[in-house]
Amino acid sequence: MSKHPHDEWSQVLFRQFKDAGVDLFTYIPDAGNARLAELAEEDNETRLVLLTTEEEGVAMAAGADLVGKKSVLMMQSSGVGNCPNYLSFSKGGNFPCLMMVSMRGDYGEQNPWQYPMGQAVDKIFEAMGVMVFHVDRRDELEAAAQAAINAAFRNNQGAALILTQKFLGAKAF
Repeated sequence: MSKHPHDEWSQVLFRQFKDAGVDLFTYIPDAGNARLAELAEEDNETRLVLLTTEEEGVAMAAGADLVGKKSVLMMQSSGVGNCPNYLSFSKGGNFPCLMMVSMRGDYGEQNPWQYPMGQAVDKIFEAMGVMVFHVDRRDELEAAAQAAINAAFRNNQGAALILTQKFLGAKAF
């Protein structure tokens, strides 16, 4: 059985999220979050919830906070465009919202349809007051993840951990 190509860093990030108290993992399936979702499903102390749209994950993050829980929303960059209205709710209500975004439409992209949202992700997050923490290299992962975790759960901010295509590798098209 071959090892998942994202296994090593996914295990590190899963442990980091779990150590921070995250026990609810919501997601829209993507190759960039597939192994992390598997880990959340396999663990007896975490819950994995498949979403129908990305903004549901923002609402679930607010609901988790209301009952004293922590969550992470995992999605591809194309889904960020579905979230601004819900992010305004999160911002206005001062709810923490931790997101992990696997990028498309940046370094090495071969699918031209991915570029518009890839170029809009940072601008959307900036407009909605969400802090962004980019990961281009493996040695940046833990520090960026901790910064995002701290922004979300210690300071009630929207925080997005952005895993770029330099980090994940570009998909062939």
